Amino acid sequence: MNPKIKILITGGTGLIGRALCNKLMDKGYEVAVLSRRKKPDSKMHTYVWDPGKSEIDKEAIATSDFIVHLAGANISGKRWTRQRKQEIVDSRVETAKLLFNKVKRTKNRLKAFISASGSNYYGMRTSDKIFSEEDPPGNDFMGETCRKWEKSAGRFKELRIRTVILRNGAVLSAEGGALPKMNIPVKLGVAAPIGSGKQYFPWIHIDDLCDIYIKAIEDEKMKGVYNAVAPEHTTNKHFMQTLARVQEKPYWAPNAPSVGVKLALGEMAQVVLEGSRTSSEKIKSAGFSFRFPELEGALVHLVGKKENAQ
Repeated sequence: MNPKIKILITGGTGLIGRALCNKLMDKGYEVAVLSRRKKPDSKMHTYVWDPGKSEIDKEAIATSDFIVHLAGANISGKRWTRQRKQEIVDSRVETAKLLFNKVKRTKNRLKAFISASGSNYYGMRTSDKIFSEEDPPGNDFMGETCRKWEKSAGRFKELRIRTVILRNGAVLSAEGGALPKMNIPVKLGVAAPIGSGKQYFPWIHIDDLCDIYIKAIEDEKMKGVYNAVAPEHTTNKHFMQTLARVQEKPYWAPNAPSVGVKLALGEMAQVVLEGSRTSSEKIKSAGFSFRFPELEGALVHLVGKKENAQ
């Protein structure tokens, strides 16, 4: 690998971005991030951008070989008001449009543009169907958001730039995201399934997800859309049972009622209460091998007791 290859990352301070930046630097890549302000104490070069004003440091685009687009407002960060839903969409779609317009106007030609998307592209619903990359988007808010997001990212193909879109599942990390939140009742000794517990929960270990992004950078044969989810299909009930077991905590049979979740979260409750299976066959066929294909191994690695992890 050429150590001078430069990778520009949006959303570099988020959960996935931090882990990916560290892995890329460990592999010898030169990594830079786009941020709203300079960070002189950062070990990575920081370029300033202001998506609201359509501004990006010119050098960021002119000197980059790859762009990894991870920027996007946290889906579960706030209640879904009309304004918040627009922020969720714009933070993904408009930033991709901005990057496209800036790349289009520069003489530099990227080797690839790699964008995040979500496995909830297929909609917030529970069914026995296993969704593959060829299936259409769902007709709800998350399905429509991901459709618009991917359409904006897909425009880079117009510039004959290799484009990869990764539909991430729920990212399991001890550093943030869904896992620490789901682990709160487990630590309190009151672990229980949410709602029916039958809804599927597409997930992926943070290390596997970062490795898929790195493969998308390094493998010139990768093009188009890939589901970035672990091979094992698990329900919410199975997830909570396993999370309790690997920490030797009790598991309560009574389910957390759906009505309480809906009252607390509003429309966003669908993300928690619904979920379908998502296929990982395409990324495996591309030659990717998961380090954590099964839930128990992933949870033992992240939060399990030391004696279990040995």
